[in-house]
Amino acid sequence: MSRIASRYAKSLIDLAVEQDKLDRILEDVKSFQSATKNRDFYNLLKSPVVNSEKKGSIFKAIFGGQFDELSSAFLDLVLRKGRESYLVDIADNFVAQYKDLKSITTVTVTTAKPLSEEGLAKIKTKLVGSADTRDNIEILTKINPDIIGGFILEFDDKLFDNSVAHQLEALRKEFNRSDVIPSNN
Repeated sequence: MSRIASRYAKSLIDLAVEQDKLDRILEDVKSFQSATKNRDFYNLLKSPVVNSEKKGSIFKAIFGGQFDELSSAFLDLVLRKGRESYLVDIADNFVAQYKDLKSITTVTVTTAKPLSEEGLAKIKTKLVGSADTRDNIEILTKINPDIIGGFILEFDDKLFDNSVAHQLEALRKEFNRSDVIPSNN
């Protein structure tokens, strides 16, 4: 991510901590991130054709009254500086810096079928006890029937694939090696 986005996110984090509004600002940032999933809104942010004043009035129409005054003032500042094209990266950077500050590891668990609350709790307990994760665990779940069974864990730059599909693929590769089953020549 860009240094500009990182610096703006750091400034917002520092102000939010100073004003004891960190969790409230996180909610605003996540709402903003949700809005950027809308293609038209995303294109508006990136458009050099629409001026900052017009973008500001659109922001007020969408977010007015919902955001904390710190979040609103921050958006106004970014617009005045002509940095609105960085807002998506700033929001992503803010969330990443928040997680670092709060020692949160986000773990994505992919399973073939939905996990029970008990199953999620067991995975979380194992992860909290491991040296690979931070103090706090945030679990995101995905369903992918193609993995047949088992699970896949992804966090930081790590991937633990304990799926049946992965194990079957490993067996297939092993059997395809010529030295496993000698040919009768």
